[in-house]
Formats: sequence, C-alpha cells, structure tokens
Amino acid sequence: MEIPHSNIESEHPKFALPVDSEHKATEFRLFSVAAPHMRAFHLSWISFFACFVSSFAAPPLLPIIRDNLNLTATDIGNAGIASVSGAVFSRIAMGTACDLFGPRLASAALILLTSPAVYFTSIASSPVSFLLVRFFTGFCLATFVSNQFWMSSMFSAPVVGAANGVAAGWGNLGGGATQLIMPLVFSLIRNLGAEKFTAWRIAFFIPALFQTLSAFAILIFGQDMPDGNFKKLQKSGGKPKDKFSQVFYHGITNYRGWILALTYGYCFGVELTVDNIIAEYFYDRFNLKLHTAGIIAASFGLANIVSRPAGGLISDAMAKRFGMRGRLWSLWMVQTLGGLFCVILGQTGSLSGSIIVMIAFSLFVQAACGLTFGVVPFVSRRSLGVISGMTGGGGNVGAILTQLIFFKGSKYSKETGISLMGVMIMCCTLPICLIYFPQWGGMFCGPSSKENATEEEYYLSEWNMNEKEKGFHQASLKFADNCRSERGRRMDSASMRSDKTPPTHV
Repeated sequence: MEIPHSNIESEHPKFALPVDSEHKATEFRLFSVAAPHMRAFHLSWISFFACFVSSFAAPPLLPIIRDNLNLTATDIGNAGIASVSGAVFSRIAMGTACDLFGPRLASAALILLTSPAVYFTSIASSPVSFLLVRFFTGFCLATFVSNQFWMSSMFSAPVVGAANGVAAGWGNLGGGATQLIMPLVFSLIRNLGAEKFTAWRIAFFIPALFQTLSAFAILIFGQDMPDGNFKKLQKSGGKPKDKFSQVFYHGITNYRGWILALTYGYCFGVELTVDNIIAEYFYDRFNLKLHTAGIIAASFGLANIVSRPAGGLISDAMAKRFGMRGRLWSLWMVQTLGGLFCVILGQTGSLSGSIIVMIAFSLFVQAACGLTFGVVPFVSRRSLGVISGMTGGGGNVGAILTQLIFFKGSKYSKETGISLMGVMIMCCTLPICLIYFPQWGGMFCGPSSKENATEEEYYLSEWNMNEKEKGFHQASLKFADNCRSERGRRMDSASMRSDKTPPTHV
C-alpha cells in the first residue's frame, strides 16, 4: 500500500539544518537563528550570560561595597565562597530536572527563582546580608547545566563539542563583561548625581532585569528537543517518562562522571575563583584605579569568546581523527598547560608581564572547560543531565575549596595563592588517564577486544530487560549508532581492514 506523502513529512519533519536519526543537527551554523536547534543555542548562551553577570556583578564594585558595608578581607572571602557554593547542589538538581522535565522549564524556573536575590543586593546593609544575597544569586549558575544539556540534545556527536563550547563560552563571557558593565553603570549613575554608596545599589537593578527578561524569552521561544517539548512528547508517546531513581542511579554510579567532576573543578572552578579575586588583585598589587583594574580583569573572562569555543572545536577535531582517545589526550594537555601558566602568573612581578601571562592562562584554562564538555555527552545517554550536573557541580566545589585554601583571610598573599592554585590544577588533571570506554579505549589503552564492546552494548546497559521490552531504549540505540564517529578515523579504518567490511549501523 502506498504511504501518503503528507504522512512521511509528519513523521520526518523538515529542519533548516541537516539532522541525524535523532533529528539532532549535524552542522553548527553560528550566525543562524533557525528553530529549533540554533534558536535553542542563542537562548541558552544569552540566559547563561545574564546569570553570570548577576553572579559576578559584585566583585568589580568591591572597593566601594567594602567601604560602605565595612567588609573585612575575611568577609569578602566568605562572600566569594558563598557566591559559588550555592550552585554545587543546584547544579546536580538541575541535571536531574533536565532529564525529567526538559531544559526549557528547568532553566527558566531557576532564573526566575534567583532573580529576586539580585534585586535584594541593593538593600544589603551588613556583611551577613551581603553574603546571603551572593549565596542565593549564585544558585543561578546552575543554568550552565541546562545550557550544556540543551546543546547535547540539539546537536549530533560530530559537532556537539563545538556547540557546547560556544554556548558555555559565550555564556561565561558574562564573568568578564560584568567587570566592564558594573563600573560603567556605577559611573553613569554617579554622573546623574547619586552618592557613591547609593549608586552601587541602584546599579544592581540592571543585571537583575536582564536576568528576568532572559527567563521569559526561554519560556516563549524555547523548545526542549528537536521534535518538541518534553511534556508534549511524553503525552504523544514520542518520549517515555523516565524514573528519577533510575536516572539518578545510572548517573552517580558511572565513575567517569566523578573524574570529570574533579578535573572540571580545576578548570571552571579556577575560572570562578579568578573572577572573584582578579580585579581586587590588580587593584591592590599594582595600585591601579578601579576602572583600570576592571578592564584588566575583564580580559580574563572575555577570553571566553574564543577560548572555550576553541576547546570544543579542538575536541571535535581530535575525535574526528583519533576518536575519544583524542578528546581525552587534548583535555589533559591543555588543562596541564593552563596550570603551568597559573603558576607563572603568581611569580610575575610586573604589570605588563602579569597581564600577558594572565591572558595565556585564561586561554588554556577556559579551553579545558570546552574540552571537558566535549567528553561529557558520551558518558551516559540516559543520565546525561545528572552527569552534566555532577561535572558542573564539581566546578563549583573546586572553586569553593580553592578559595577556602588559598584566598580566605590572610594565610597566603594573593600571588602565592595563585601559584599554588596552578600546582593544584596540574595535580587534579592527572585522573583523566583513568577514564576508559570499552568501545573506544582511554589515554593509554585501546578499545576492549571483547566482541560485545560496542556502542550499543555500552548505552543499552543503562536499561533493564523490562524497559527494553517496552521500547524505552530506542533513543539510546539511535544515539549509539550516531556515536560511531568516536572511534576515530584510524580505529574505523583498522576495523574495516580486519573485517573487510565497514562497521554495521543499526
């Protein structure tokens, strides 16, 4: 019987970008706004950018705020730690929420829940209240998880590293942009006649409003998956409604996620730490003006416009030739070099030298962030959100520990703390060599010789027989087939030479 042409089109909707069997885009067109893939990309990075601006709006104005609220060095250190500690558990929760409800609702809800804390910063009147508003504002950094989950849901394996890298990198630009934005807004308000202790308070309404508007944009224009929103797909049977217990279990029992959480703590965690200390470091050590220190500090975060996306692109390029092993090797090398530049930064005594080394350090440490999330999407298909949340939460834990150990109080000078932080980066990057995928191998070992060491076997192991009988595993089966590119050019050609036939596709 002939199938009507209209039915074919309804089963396989047309997209502006070429797609794979999961309808994930196989191309990443940066300047396109085509729905749903590129629209999700732009909504994702803009909302994350807004949250970053809110979370780090205070550090550029700390010299003014500390005089107004009589903050000590310990108070400032505690507030910096509070600003990143809230996101530790919220990122894990966000990952689970993305798995169960979709990135659109999860991110918009968190943004709206945390925006009042940004508004309330304007009425902080003591060290305790300042610490509390920074703590609750920091929860919004969990939008990073929805950012990466969304990109991994919209883009296919060959370009997912680039999509994740650019989306997160451009979002992280908020950490640098706020170093320029807040002093500028503060100056404009002063020029309009406000006292300086009033001007910094009014300035916080700008990031708060930006954050609020980004949440409404996501709700109005966003879409969870290429084929629709989670709720609609679950009602139509296009996506099975998963169980929290199973999603969470398969995430936390995958050791690869824990290693990535540790290593991410010393690339992204270091980035958060530097965002908190760098303006004050240049202001105090080199006796600079507040605006000048802000411009220099901004260059660290603004490097994300190229550095983190470059990490994602490098990850994809290495995977194309060497497979997953290429992704792991490039991550280890880039992050280790970032640690080396961090050590040098703390030892550099001249202003010009410090700026040059800081920029080199920022390029490598932020590229390592992009390289990390070139690996994350392949750790688990069923528990992608949990793995993303664990890794993202690890970044915040790293920031907390680093600030507690090296930058709280006066135990170490800031320059000594920076050098010791570099040593910590290099040490905590070593466990990457322990990550091993049976179907692709690891840094030092090739893939397993067992016949069942395939992409299908790896991803279908997350589903039990009862779930497979109900067909819940079908999306994982498609994903496994689309991940064959992680074998790399060399491994694929070797497989073809030994079998005389190319690998079969489901």
